[in-house]
Amino acid sequence: MMVPLTALWLPILLSAVAVFIGSSLIHMVLRWHNSDFKKLPDEDGIRSTMREAGLDAGTYFFPCHEDPSKNMSPEMQEKFAEGPSGRMVVFPKGAINMGQRMLHWFFYCVVVNLVAGYMAAATLAPGTDYLSVFQIVGTAAFLGYAGGVWQEVIWWGAAPSAAIKSIADGLIYALLTAGVFGWLWP
Repeated sequence: MMVPLTALWLPILLSAVAVFIGSSLIHMVLRWHNSDFKKLPDEDGIRSTMREAGLDAGTYFFPCHEDPSKNMSPEMQEKFAEGPSGRMVVFPKGAINMGQRMLHWFFYCVVVNLVAGYMAAATLAPGTDYLSVFQIVGTAAFLGYAGGVWQEVIWWGAAPSAAIKSIADGLIYALLTAGVFGWLWP
């Protein structure tokens, strides 16, 4: 007999709250991600050049050719050899709206925990022991919180050290999620 997903609304929401609090502690108290980013040399000059160029918010890849089939041309290869090359994300003008980002993060936590709960509900019966619930939910939540981190390293040049820290975050979030589900499993 499967557990109806509606019976899991409390562990879904409480585990999202636990992850939200845990991530807040990681980012605002431990601050172990502060070293993940580098400051631009001559930041003011580069920002001025970007403003003068009329750079809008968005993701940029450089050097970039309008026609990707031309990326192997000698001209483009020379640009890559000269450097720098990379990917850059530009935010909209104005202060970063942390409230909105935190709300989006909480909704993401709910979605990850909903999927983890769905997997557990589809595979575990009511009254299943804590450890079995912990294993299923923890594995699913870990995939949701950390499963795509290495793609940033492989494809976009993110620092492996930053990825390892993000995977550690994902493990902590998964353990929090699994603990709440194991505790509140019907």
